Amino acid sequence: MDDSLLLKIWKEVGRHLEIRESASTITLLLRETTGLVDLRLDRITPTSLDTLFLSSDDHPRKVLPLTNGHWTALSDWSATQEVWQGRGRDSHEVLAPILFTQHDGWQTVGPLLVNDTLVGLLHLYWNKSPQRPLAQLSQRLLEAFSAAMANDLRLSELKRLQASAEADRNSLLSRLGRNQLREDDVVGADQGLRIVMERVELVANSDVPVLILGETGTGKEVISRAIHQKSRRSDGPFIRVNCGAIPPELIDSQLFGHEKGSFTGASDLHQGWFERADGGTLFLDEIGELPLAAQVRLLRVLQDHQFERVGGKKSIHIDVRIIAATHRDLSNMVKTRQFREDLWYRINVFPIMLPRLRDRLIDIPALAKHFAQRASARFGLPAVEPTPSDILALTQYTWPGNIRELGAVLDRAVILGNGRTLEVIKALGLSQQTYTTFESNEPTFYEVIPESPISRPSAASPTGAVLTLDEAMKQHIEQALAATSGKIEGAKGAAKLLGINPHTLRARMRKLRIDWDRFRHH
Repeated sequence: MDDSLLLKIWKEVGRHLEIRESASTITLLLRETTGLVDLRLDRITPTSLDTLFLSSDDHPRKVLPLTNGHWTALSDWSATQEVWQGRGRDSHEVLAPILFTQHDGWQTVGPLLVNDTLVGLLHLYWNKSPQRPLAQLSQRLLEAFSAAMANDLRLSELKRLQASAEADRNSLLSRLGRNQLREDDVVGADQGLRIVMERVELVANSDVPVLILGETGTGKEVISRAIHQKSRRSDGPFIRVNCGAIPPELIDSQLFGHEKGSFTGASDLHQGWFERADGGTLFLDEIGELPLAAQVRLLRVLQDHQFERVGGKKSIHIDVRIIAATHRDLSNMVKTRQFREDLWYRINVFPIMLPRLRDRLIDIPALAKHFAQRASARFGLPAVEPTPSDILALTQYTWPGNIRELGAVLDRAVILGNGRTLEVIKALGLSQQTYTTFESNEPTFYEVIPESPISRPSAASPTGAVLTLDEAMKQHIEQALAATSGKIEGAKGAAKLLGINPHTLRARMRKLRIDWDRFRHH
């Protein structure tokens, strides 16, 4: 047997926890290098046999109850580690009830053992009698698939334990009268997000595309779910796709699906996200990260409401509501040809701008209580509410990471308090240290996107040349220092005027080599 083939097989076994995934790729490898026609995997328990994987549709899937006598016979046969080989019409006293007798070629069947216990069977189908090298291959495959079966069994057990633990947790919370908090609760709907929620109510019952704009961590997915829940599609699926997390070579397959055999590794028909969201809502998060080629295909789907799977020839019609989101300035990306203008007009039918957390401080008390309760429930600790001094400390922070950062701070506060109190000050101190350390090396720039994106002049020098980001930032900070007479901290300081932490401002000034002393009035 070729050692390189064996190495590839073991790599697939180690790469996947679910045995179906590794079996699919291994089958393709064997078809390319041997005379293998088909491969089948059975899982066996003392009471049943279930076909886990079958590489073609030429045979029906086997699902059989096992009697005590048959299970015992199979176990005794597997203890000999015999590999049976014969034609479909040949008989085998123990294996006969589970063989595919309609297969005219040769079959090789061997036991899959985990800790000397029979857990499955491997079936290999050939058009002609396997020669000695292929018989040797069968033994090597049994070793590899036994390891794959062990991985799959461990994963199944972990999933079972996780489901059991989740059920126990929900039961305990119910007995304690603490209802599980929903992730998509809109906190601040009647205060800091009142205008946003008014726009959500306006657009929810229509099918027009919605574009949600705002800084990272402002809650774009929560608002998209609110639109879905208030729409006539609420009973349909809501599917979120992070456009920036899909490798470019897989975008078509992930969004539109692929037909069986359309490319190497496509062993089954795969429905894409558009097809799965049919009748519901597809949330395209970070749409600005889509490559230009994918933008073209997305535009066609939005215009025609139909597409073809990769490798397919049949047009599939879908009824999907599109909600897109981004923290980037798409109008500026259109100018620089990083985003298609026609797609921009297609998705920007109804924009919703989410405010930064520092612009909705009125919601801090409700948000802090919400996140504290959620963290306590998740960590299994008694619920502790934030005190007035905790709220004061939270409102005095600038929240560069917005609501996502607030949730992380409250998680830390709950863990540090260990169910007795909320250690908000300590948790905030850790967050400030993290941002100060980060900003001292590389400044963070958070774009402000208007409610209705329009063309706006870029920062330029008196000569008309466009400034670099550092030069523009330096000018802006110097203007703030001049307006505050060089004062950095306090209610009338430059940091307050700029809406950033004083430590962050000093770090930026050091990086940009700003001499703040010359702005002071002696």
